Amino acid sequence: MNSPAAASPSLEPPGWPARGGFRLGSVDSLNAVPLTRGLEDRVLFTAPARLAELLRAGRLDAALLSVTEWLSNPAYTALDGIAIASRGPVRSVLLAHRRPLEELRTVHCDPASLASVNLLRVLLAARGLRPAFTRLPDYAAAPACEAVLLIGDRALDFARAGHPHQLWDLGAAWQALTGLPFVYALWTLRPGADAAGLAALLRAARDRGLAELEAIIAARRDYPAAFCREYLTRHIRFDLGAEEKRGIEEFAARLRRLGNGPLYPPRYVPAPPERA
Repeated sequence: MNSPAAASPSLEPPGWPARGGFRLGSVDSLNAVPLTRGLEDRVLFTAPARLAELLRAGRLDAALLSVTEWLSNPAYTALDGIAIASRGPVRSVLLAHRRPLEELRTVHCDPASLASVNLLRVLLAARGLRPAFTRLPDYAAAPACEAVLLIGDRALDFARAGHPHQLWDLGAAWQALTGLPFVYALWTLRPGADAAGLAALLRAARDRGLAELEAIIAARRDYPAAFCREYLTRHIRFDLGAEEKRGIEEFAARLRRLGNGPLYPPRYVPAPPERA
């Protein structure tokens, strides 16, 4: 699902970033909003696959990057202590399917996805299943697919629309298989970036986002407040601790057994200490 880095000199908004500021990139999804609180005018919001291209090209200093992209590049480090993760059902990473999993022949995949495609491969392989994967040509085509992998807000919208598909929550499936959390994305730094400065900035943004979560929820108009609150407090986790790291290691080991690679040992940038 990865594609080569593309040069697009007009991609960045005019005046971005502010003079002397970091070049940050994040996904434009509800689950990432608390991680960029107060930094919105300094962040380029785009799809996960595009973030991977831009960081590889050195056009971002830090990006909220998929775990598989991070593990695939030995030069990358990730900020310790912060992630987009789940411990059980995640709601926004799902396989919608009309037939039983054992009968799947082809899965259409969200073109924005990186880690979730590999997670689905791992989960299906654990059941002895290896269907073909192909790119979803258009989100409007998703309801007509026999099986489609969707992530982020597209997954939330699909589930809420009541389509006649069974929904397989990949976060819940991973926990059932391994007993571990799953990490979808981390703040990943380009080689040579100011690690200490980025760590302080991004930790402060995450802390501000969690402290102002009710304000974030109140500002949303696309989902009911109760839905946002449950999603951001029960399903999405923003910590990267020992259990999350064990989940990353287990995921990498299972990917290697499937022949994916090369995958490199995780490297972390220490996060600033929590404020008292």
